[in-house]
Amino acid sequence: MTGIAKSPEELALMEAAKRVLPAGGFGNFPADIVIRSGKGGHVQDVSGNDYIDYLLGSGPMFIGHDHPAVTEAVLAQIPKGTTFFANNEHGIRLAEAIVDAVPCAEQVRFLTSGTEADFYAMRLARAYRGRPKIVKFEGGYHGMSDWALMSLAPKRLANFPEAVPDSPGIPDALRNDVLVAPYNDIEAAVRLIEAHQDEIGGVIMEPLQRLIPPKPGFLQAVREVTARLGIPLIFDEVVTGFRFAYGGAQEYYGVTPDICTMGKIVGGGFPLSAIGGKREIMALFDKAAVGEERFLTQIGTLSGNPVAAVAGLATLEVLRAPGTYEKVFATGRSLMDGIVTLIAEAGIPAQCVGEPVLFDVVYAEGDLRDYRSMLRQDAAMQKHVNTVLRARGILKGDSKYYVSTAHTAADIAQTLDAFRAALASLPATRKVA
Repeated sequence: MTGIAKSPEELALMEAAKRVLPAGGFGNFPADIVIRSGKGGHVQDVSGNDYIDYLLGSGPMFIGHDHPAVTEAVLAQIPKGTTFFANNEHGIRLAEAIVDAVPCAEQVRFLTSGTEADFYAMRLARAYRGRPKIVKFEGGYHGMSDWALMSLAPKRLANFPEAVPDSPGIPDALRNDVLVAPYNDIEAAVRLIEAHQDEIGGVIMEPLQRLIPPKPGFLQAVREVTARLGIPLIFDEVVTGFRFAYGGAQEYYGVTPDICTMGKIVGGGFPLSAIGGKREIMALFDKAAVGEERFLTQIGTLSGNPVAAVAGLATLEVLRAPGTYEKVFATGRSLMDGIVTLIAEAGIPAQCVGEPVLFDVVYAEGDLRDYRSMLRQDAAMQKHVNTVLRARGILKGDSKYYVSTAHTAADIAQTLDAFRAALASLPATRKVA
């Protein structure tokens, strides 16, 4: 495929979107494509074009679209009821499965989005410790709440620990409640936490920050200082949960937080997220256990709904099958290795950053260890390559390849052919002499 033709039907839908949706889209992916269906590791647009899908709905479709086990479970549940605003069998079973799988999760509370989970996890930590401030790491993404949208992608690089709001509409006073540290800097993180220990309610971090893996000892150092000072450590595992290992990034990296948030995979492609944590911390959601003054109210109309719960249970059952993680990591590693070889052959100043199941090509040389070092990347080169990939039937986000259990060797070969063509189309001035 060397070009993507648009049918009159898809073009008409895009025009309709411009009339009724701000910027013509849902605010997620560029609005120049309308997806109609997905199967396995592929999606199809309204015009009938097929794409190898490395977007995966921004990650949830880890076992592929329309997996038979998930589809069967959902279709069996729908006639029995889609939500009850009360306990249901499947939500309880899913909570049991999470507690069995995730090292830090002694109890679970359900929500419907990653933003909600991260928001409540920060509130939970503050309430538990009785302190107002949250420490986060510059460039870390924790959803769309006011607290999370501090120094995610700051337009102005401030001195640490100053927080920079990423959006209008955030009250300026909230800046004082967020302390920002550089990711992968052990000395700076420990020093900041120690210096503000009496103000800090919790520390939140992505174990793998967007694409950037933790340097050896970094997660362990943050865990040590927070444990020593009695400050709750939150791992945002909305992306990494059940992706890096069945027990998430905390299993993969061997570091256990006090609280974690989960989403995407755990709902099997349906709206569901969760907070998991130590029993004594999660007790704040139980008025009978902690009393009126310490009780933390959390209500969600669709939280733990049975349709999402059965989808999550079916997904986790698939992931428990022997060899599942070995296979998907091998698939991702073959794609990464192939891309690294093509980069070297083409003489392109670029590198793969991330883990085999979640990575991207960053068009920069040198050590990429934090948000500021990632700013060195050549955004124009990345955009050009991604555009050529799309024209050749490869669908990915601006900055991620999500690899699924459904991707095949043929998918990897086609992706590498497209990537080779994309590199060949770069101007000679973009290449290393």
